[in-house]
Amino acid sequence: MQEVLSTGQLTLGKYGTQFEEKFAQLSGCRHAISVNSGTSALEIILRVLGVEGKDVLVPTNTFFATAAAVVHAGGRPVLVDMDPESFGVRPEDVEKCLTPKTAGFIVVHIGGLISRRIRDLQEFARKKGIWLVEDAAHAHGSLYDGVNAGAFGIAAGFSFYPTKVMTSAEGGMIVTNNDNIAQEARIYRDQGKASFTQNAHIRMGYNWRMSEPHAIIGLRHLERLPEMILERQKIAGIYDQGLKSLRNLSRLEVPSEGVCNYYKYVTILKDRKDRNALKTKLRDRYGVSLSGEVYEEPLHKQPIFKPYASGSLRVSEDYCARHICLPIFSGMKEDEAHWVLHALKETIG
Repeated sequence: MQEVLSTGQLTLGKYGTQFEEKFAQLSGCRHAISVNSGTSALEIILRVLGVEGKDVLVPTNTFFATAAAVVHAGGRPVLVDMDPESFGVRPEDVEKCLTPKTAGFIVVHIGGLISRRIRDLQEFARKKGIWLVEDAAHAHGSLYDGVNAGAFGIAAGFSFYPTKVMTSAEGGMIVTNNDNIAQEARIYRDQGKASFTQNAHIRMGYNWRMSEPHAIIGLRHLERLPEMILERQKIAGIYDQGLKSLRNLSRLEVPSEGVCNYYKYVTILKDRKDRNALKTKLRDRYGVSLSGEVYEEPLHKQPIFKPYASGSLRVSEDYCARHICLPIFSGMKEDEAHWVLHALKETIG
């Protein structure tokens, strides 16, 4: 920090480059391009892919930013129902939502879990001649069948928001094996300039750069990522065993071929309950604060996205209404996890 402050090179410097190189290694992709948020990462990818005037399929059970990136890039989001086994999407549901203007679709690795259907989704995209983009905002370090999150589609966007498994305080990263996407992304993130040293604007870009101080924070967290994931997985293992004795709560299972970073530990209530009352009871009586849902309301229930809703999205409505995320974080103690299970047993049974 002292070095970058003394030199005055506070953006697009050597630490940003180091962060990109090390994150590319993590993802198993040739290119990584640092930006100022996961939202920006997705929008840049979509701008490079040229979605203006086209349709992009987006799961309805995702964060605002996934669909908003489509709108800001000039496309129209088409909302797709969810797969209850993974909180992702299924090829058959994606196929139902195809339109003559479909350019591609986005998959979201909810809670850090990569769907067991990801290979089917890859093959579906290939057969239909459309692209697959990953919203990997939750999935740093997650894998399926030996492949890293971010390496299944034509490109992927990661987030380093403060709540994520690793953070740079604020920031995001684009990863891709596509040389053209990488080149164009570097142009778009720096006001559409042909190069950092050339004041010729050739794209309608924006200030989407990551600063050097943010990159330094990201580098340090990236060094600790394997350790932090192991700590989360240890807590998840305790939950896995403890939930076997609970009648009214089941877990979102990680496929045997998968490795999850457990950004969220997702559980499903057998019946719809007053979730707010349940959370209040757990907090006030047992001191247990549940993690935020993924997500409390599907996008088609959000006022801004209602115009994009069409057809039945009942699975998402059901599962968004009756899931809870158990506390899980790096540094969490085993006895804290056992106390959470005790509180759940006493409260839910």
